[in-house]
Parts: sequence; C-alpha cells; structure tokens
Amino acid sequence: MSKTKSSESVKVVVRCRPLNRKEESNGPAGGIVQMDLRLGQVILRNPRASASEPQKTFTFDAVYDANSKQRDLYDESVRPLIDSVLAGFNGTIFAYGQTGTGKTYTMQGAWLDPEKRGVIPNAFDHIFTHISRSQSDKQYLVRASYLEIYLEEVRDLLDPNHGNARALELRENPESGVYVRDLTSCVCKSIKEIEEVMNVGNQARAVGATDMNEHSSRSHALFLITVECSQPGPDGRKHIRVGRLNLVDLAGSERQAKTGVQGERLKEAAKINLSLSALGNVISALADGRSSHVPYRDSKLTRLLQDSLGGNAKTVMVATLGPAPQHYDETLTTLRYANRAKNIQNQPRVNEDPKDALLREFQLEIARLRAQLNHRKWRSKQKKEQVDGEGWEGNGDEETEGEEEVEKEAEEYVKLQEQRLEREKQDIREDQFMLAEEKQRLLGEKERMMGDLRKEQEATEQLTAKYKAMESKLLVGGKNIIDHTNEQQKMLEMKRHEIAEQTRREREIQQQMLVQDDETVELKETFTSLQQEVEAKTKKLKKLYAKLQCIKAEIQDVNDEHVRSRQELEQTQNELTRELKFKYLIIENFIPPEEKNKIMNRLTFDPEEDQWKFQPLVPAESKSSQMKKRPSSAVGYKRPISQYARVAIAMGGHSRYRAENIMFLELDMTPPNTATLDRSTKSEWNQIHSLDNSPTKDRGVCKSRSWCQTPKSITSSSSNVSLAACHTATPMTAQ
Repeated sequence: MSKTKSSESVKVVVRCRPLNRKEESNGPAGGIVQMDLRLGQVILRNPRASASEPQKTFTFDAVYDANSKQRDLYDESVRPLIDSVLAGFNGTIFAYGQTGTGKTYTMQGAWLDPEKRGVIPNAFDHIFTHISRSQSDKQYLVRASYLEIYLEEVRDLLDPNHGNARALELRENPESGVYVRDLTSCVCKSIKEIEEVMNVGNQARAVGATDMNEHSSRSHALFLITVECSQPGPDGRKHIRVGRLNLVDLAGSERQAKTGVQGERLKEAAKINLSLSALGNVISALADGRSSHVPYRDSKLTRLLQDSLGGNAKTVMVATLGPAPQHYDETLTTLRYANRAKNIQNQPRVNEDPKDALLREFQLEIARLRAQLNHRKWRSKQKKEQVDGEGWEGNGDEETEGEEEVEKEAEEYVKLQEQRLEREKQDIREDQFMLAEEKQRLLGEKERMMGDLRKEQEATEQLTAKYKAMESKLLVGGKNIIDHTNEQQKMLEMKRHEIAEQTRREREIQQQMLVQDDETVELKETFTSLQQEVEAKTKKLKKLYAKLQCIKAEIQDVNDEHVRSRQELEQTQNELTRELKFKYLIIENFIPPEEKNKIMNRLTFDPEEDQWKFQPLVPAESKSSQMKKRPSSAVGYKRPISQYARVAIAMGGHSRYRAENIMFLELDMTPPNTATLDRSTKSEWNQIHSLDNSPTKDRGVCKSRSWCQTPKSITSSSSNVSLAACHTATPMTAQ
C-alpha cells in the first residue's frame, strides 16, 4: 500500500509552435491543431480525410498554443518540479517531438531576452534564487555536468579534448541508479558560472542543417544538476539531502524523404530514430502495465532515463507539435506517445544522507583545515607571549574567531619576530669582544631562524587560501536577503506560483467533471413519454456509433503508421546496405586476404556497448606466459646474428650485406705474369704453348674472397699498359 501511495504519474504537457514562413507559403490550408487551454485538450484534424470524419481529441495535464509564453510554461508545469528537486527528489524534464518543432527553443530559448528564456535558464535562476533566500543554517553544493549521445556513444561535452576523447561507459549503482563513468562535474557558485558551463557544452554539441531545420540537433543532450543541501535535524546532527535534475533536449525524429539527409547525416538520423524508437517501446511497455520486461537496455538514452521512466524520479514530458498539414503523421505519432506516457507510474522518494554526497566530504575537509588554522594560531600566540615573557592560557572561544583575526595575528607575529631577529643580528655585528667565527655562527643561526619563519608564514597562507577556496564552494542561505526588494520579489513569486497552482487545479476539476457528466447523464434523465425515451436512446446510440467509428479509424491509423514505419526502416536499410556493399568492395579489392583474416580474427562483439571491439594481440592476463624473451645474442641488433657476422661488422664491409653473412665473388682483373721465350723449334714452341694453356702458379688465378675483405682497386691505365706489352711481345716471339 505504501508503494501505491507514493507513486505518481508522469506529467505530460503539449506545446504547438506557430507556422513558419515556408509552411505559410505552401498554401492557405492553415493549421491542423486546435487547443482548448481551459480543458487541456488537443484537437487534431486530418487534412486528407473528409469533412464528416470525426476529429481526434487528446487530453493532457496542460496544453500551450502558439501564443503561449515561455514564463507561463515554466511557472505552471516546471516550477513545482524544481521545488521538489530542491527538497531532495530526483527530477527530469525532457522535450519529445518531430525535428523542427521547437524542442531546443522550449528547453533553452533565447538567453539574452528575459521573455524568451527557456526551461533551463529559468531553472538556473530558480535554484540559486531559492538558495539565496533560504535560512542561514542551510549549506548548499551545486554541481553541473553536460553530455550528449551521438551515434549511440556517450560523450562528455565539458571535456577539453571532446573531439578526440573516447566514448564514456554507463555503469549502474544499486543506490544511485545508472550513471556515467568518468563524467566531468563542475562546482558552480552562481548563475553566471553555471551558464558558462552550459555555453561551453553547447559549443561542442553536434548540430547540422537539414531541409526541415537549419540548426537541427544531431544528438541527445543531457544537462545534469546535482543540488546537495545540509541542515541540522531534530537530533542536532546535520542531515544531507541530494536532489538530481536531468534537463534533456532530445534530437527530433525525422524521415529521410522530408529532411533530404545523405551520407553522415543519414547515419545520424538512423541512430536518432533507433534510440527514439527504443524510447517509444519503453513508454509502451510501462504504460501497458502487463509487460514483465521493459527494454531499457536497447539504447543508451533509455538506460540514462531508466529512473525517470518508472523509477525514482518526478518527470515532466513536453511534447512539441508542428501545425502544418504535411506533418500530420508525425504530429499524430507524437500525440499518441504522449498519451501513453500519462499512464507511466513513478515512485519518487527523498534522497536523504546518501553515501556518495560530496557535501559531507567538503564539510569534513573544511573542519580539518579550520582545526589546522586554529592550531597554527595557538602556536603563534604562544610563541609571541613567550617572547614577551607572559604566560598563556587557552580560551574556549578560540575556534569561534574569524579567519581575518587569525591572519592579522599571524602577520603581526611574523613582523615582531623579524624585527627581533634583525635587532639581535645588529647587536652581534656591533659586539667587538666576540670572535669572528662566533659571529658568523650566530648570524647563520639567525638567518636560518628567519628562513624557518618565512616558510611557516607561507604554509599558513597556503592553508588559509585552501580553506577559503573550499568554503567558497559552499553556498549558505540567507546571505543576500537584506533588503525589502528581495522580500517583495519573493512574495510576488509565491503569488505567481499560487495562481499557477490554482489554474492547474481548475483544469483538473473541469476534466473530472467532464468525465463524470458522461457517466451520470443517464441517471439524471427522466422521461415523460416513450417517444422522448426513444429519442434519448437514439441520441446515445449515435454517440456510441461515433465512438466506434473513431476507434476503427484509430486502428486503421495505427496500421498505416506501422506500414509507413516499416517502409522507412526498409528504405534506411537499403541505404545502409548500399554503403556496406561499397565498403565491402573496397576491402575485397584493396586489402590482402591474409590481413583481412587477421583483423577479423581479432574482432569481438561487446553486447554491453553494442559495438565491435579489437582483442589485444596478447591478453593481459597471459602476457607473461606467451611473450618469449629476446635472445641474448640479439641485444643491440635487429635479429640474432652469429659471432662471425659481428666480427665482420666490426671490421667493415659492403653496406648492402651489413646484417647478413653472405659470400660474394668478384672478377680479378690483374694480368697474368709472362716469361721471356727463346727462339727455338716449332715443337718447343708448341710445348711451351701447351704449357702456357695449363694453370700454373705464375699465371693469374681468380680466388674467392670473403665479403668482409676490402676489394683492391685496379686502375685502367696499368691494365692497358700490361696488355699492350703482352701484345708487342707476342709478334717478336713469332719471328
């Protein structure tokens, strides 16, 4: 029963933007959306249907037409949620709708124009104004983070290396829920600082132009604000409450035929539609109530919104619509999703004294620094009074004195010590009866004492600066409420809040009365004649028949929507298949098969991250067992080589064979040695000639030589002279 009492429905509001110039120029058909602000109803007209077909009617917590103001939407629908966050609840605001329907304008608006500021800047102002007007016994710590989901990857928008940074991982804690690991968190002390954080993140966010929107968001953005509050409880101890606010700006659903995106924009659109489809499936499963499984893990977006949809949070959904006739299908889909989201039940609870509260760590660190400062002050005062010859007695009010008194007394103590040391040094220099060595020793001691004194002063200054920096990050309530203007502004906002709450209650009562009138009209009717009863029954029958026709038309619309969705998915699949074939063709023709097989063997699919990853060449746990030691013979070389090759390298040789042991042969061009022949008989000449043809020691023989030996250079002039002499000797012998 307690769970039922603490549960509440997701609050759904609908906002319709005005027609833009392009839509007005297409024709005088006008808008297809009508809104009843008093009853919170949206009436949708089908431009392709006949005039006799009944219009579709949807009822929500609040509706805002094209003439609505940003401040009205915030005061009526968002302000109660921010108050709950400041009280320690988790809260989520997200805008849902087709691309180009004003989601980013609703969430951010025009920052410089007070009348056009969106939900996020108004929430900043609300949070810090509440802190400044709270009681002085409360301490606050405000942190901000900014991330985006681009191509199903979580990226930190506050990371300086945002473009080259790796994707962040999602983790789940049983106490705090789903969180992003290693996400940057900035402590903010004012509206200006948190706006600066927002501007830095917006500059890094992915934005592109399409046919429907010049500044289309290509990613889902989440701005996370954590407000920690510490205040004393009835038991006298300080209790901490932590409220977390998620401000979500979703990318719009889009159709490729209307946006005309191609290439990288088509991939972005496919991922955006995939995550929004997963969000719709989660909403349908939660609204149905009979489904045992909610597909939170189908996308990163639904994982991050897990607490916001059916969990520990208060949620406001802003559905944005386009009134143009050509966007009828998208508008009808958005209204149906918003109508289902009304049935989601959350179980919000106050986050009191959580283990991961950063405010408690800050308080402990400040207390430790304050104790160190007081100890240093006590030491400095004790030394000062010992120098003056006075006794010192501890006082119980030491801890209550301010930091300014500590600094002043520390500075006075340092000045007095420096003056005393200077006087002692001067006395030592003027003493004529002291030896020179003794003077130098005493002067050195005084210089060392002055150095220690300066170091102690620097340490005290650093400790004081650290203490002030830590304390400045905490916001204390009540510091800015000093004039009558703030009180008047507070009363004005309270009255505005009361008016918005009264308007909301009136709308709820009127909706309940409308439902009850339909149910009790039969009990109140009395008939004076049979004819009157027949007419009443006929009227009721016509009304029921009209409802039946509406339900049949609704079923037909749902079937048509499923057909269109399937066709869009098939079209997207064809586009991606064509691109896949193109890249597969490049891989098959330009990458060697063995290299492709090596890459494919290393790939593994991570179901948690929903992507392929490379396995390391050597697993981390088995590196020691698989990696072999480098041979000792290869120290200093590219590969193991023999002792002979190392000696050859040391001796020098041909640079081509510097790292290999190879023999090479080279033609020896040295001329053979010739002997002088006597004139003899022909037989003797033939014998000598036959001897000349046989190899002898005197003739030049080609010898093999190792590659490490230096080749002998042969000049062309000497070889020519030897050959010429040989030729001249041969005719003389023949004679």
